[in-house]
Amino acid sequence: MSAPPPGGERERLARAALTRVFEPGDERGGRWIRELGPVELMRRLTGVDGPGRAIEGMTPTRLAGYRLRASSADPGRDLAEAAAAGGRFVCPGDREWPSQLDDLGDARPIGLWARGRSDLRLWALRSVALVGARACTPYGAHMAATLAAGLAERGWVVVSGAAFGVDGAAHRGALAAGGATMAVLACGVDVAYPRGHAELIGRIAEQGVVLGELPPSEHPTRTRFILRNRVIAALTRGTVVVEAEYRSGSLVTARNAQRLGRFTMGVPGPATSGLSAGVHELLRGEGTLVTDAAEIVELVGEMGELAPARRGRVLPTDALGTAALQVLDALPATGVAGGREVARRAAVSTDEALGRLYELHSLGFVEREGDGWRLTPGRTCNGDARRGGA
Repeated sequence: MSAPPPGGERERLARAALTRVFEPGDERGGRWIRELGPVELMRRLTGVDGPGRAIEGMTPTRLAGYRLRASSADPGRDLAEAAAAGGRFVCPGDREWPSQLDDLGDARPIGLWARGRSDLRLWALRSVALVGARACTPYGAHMAATLAAGLAERGWVVVSGAAFGVDGAAHRGALAAGGATMAVLACGVDVAYPRGHAELIGRIAEQGVVLGELPPSEHPTRTRFILRNRVIAALTRGTVVVEAEYRSGSLVTARNAQRLGRFTMGVPGPATSGLSAGVHELLRGEGTLVTDAAEIVELVGEMGELAPARRGRVLPTDALGTAALQVLDALPATGVAGGREVARRAAVSTDEALGRLYELHSLGFVEREGDGWRLTPGRTCNGDARRGGA
C-alpha cells in the first residue's frame, strides 16, 4: 500500500483499508481503532515503518491473519472503484456521518460505503426500518408495501435490507409512493445481491441510498447478514417487523433495536401462521403492535403526531340519549302507535313519551300520522338499526 497523504485523507484511506481487514461488527478491531487511531493501527498491521509493533490484546496468530489481509488492501483502488460506481466512503466525523451509529460503541462501522446522491445523515434522522421474512405470505408483502407507502407519504425514509420478501416489498412500496428509501447491504455496494433484485437496487441507488460496511466487490455471508442488522437497527428511529418465524434475522434486528433504546414494533398476523409466530412473541414482550403508518409515526415521530382515534362506524342514533332510544325502540317496525301505547312499551310516562317523540320528529327519526306515530321510512327499519346493531 502506498504511503497515505497527510491530513484527514490519511485517516480516510486507513479506514477504507481497515474495512478489508476487519469483519463488520468486530468489537476488538473497533477498540484498537479507538485506542490507536486508524492510521497508527494500519502502520502496525502493515509494518510500513519497519517490523510491526505489538498490539495489546492481539495474539500472534490473530495478528498474522490481520496482517495478511492488510498487506493486500488497496484503499486507493477501492475508493476509485466506488467512485466509478457512483459511490463514496463516509467516515465517522464527516458531516454526512449518521451519529446515531456511534451508539454501537466499538461495534460501530469503521466507515460506510454508499451509493446515491442523497445526504445519509439527514435521511437517517427521520427513518424507520421495515424488515421481515424472505419467504413472506401475500399478506406480509401487502402490509410491508402499504406501511412503506404510508410512511413515505408522511415524509419518512424507509430502511430495509433489499432481500426478497418483506424487504423488497417495503422498498417498492416507498418508491411507488414517490418516497425515500435506503437499502443496507451485507456486501459491497457495487454488488447486486440478491441478483433477482438488481433492478430494484439500481432504482434505490438512483432515487435513494444504497449503503454497506464492506468495500467494493465483497460478497455476503451468513454472518455478514446477521451483523448487517445491527446497522439497520442503529440507523433508524424504530424497527417494524412484519412477518418472522421464531428463528429469524428480522428478530435479531428487533433485539438490537431494543438494546439501543429504539422503538420496536410488530404487525400481527394469523395466530395459526408460523411466519407470524416470531412477531407475536415480540409483541408479548416489549414490542408495540402497529397496523398502519399513522400508528408507527405516533411512536417514532415528534410530539403531537398522533394516530387518529379508532372507533366503529358512526350511526345516526349515536347522539340520542337513553330515554329517546327507549321511545324509539318502543315504536313498531311497521304501522302506527299512539302516544299512550308508546309510553307503556317504553316504561315512561305519557308526557315523557310525547316529549321524546317530538324530539325524534325534529331529528327525522319518526313521523306524525293522525293521532299516532310511526318510524320514518328508510331511516330506521328494525330494532337492530335503531340500537346500532351488533
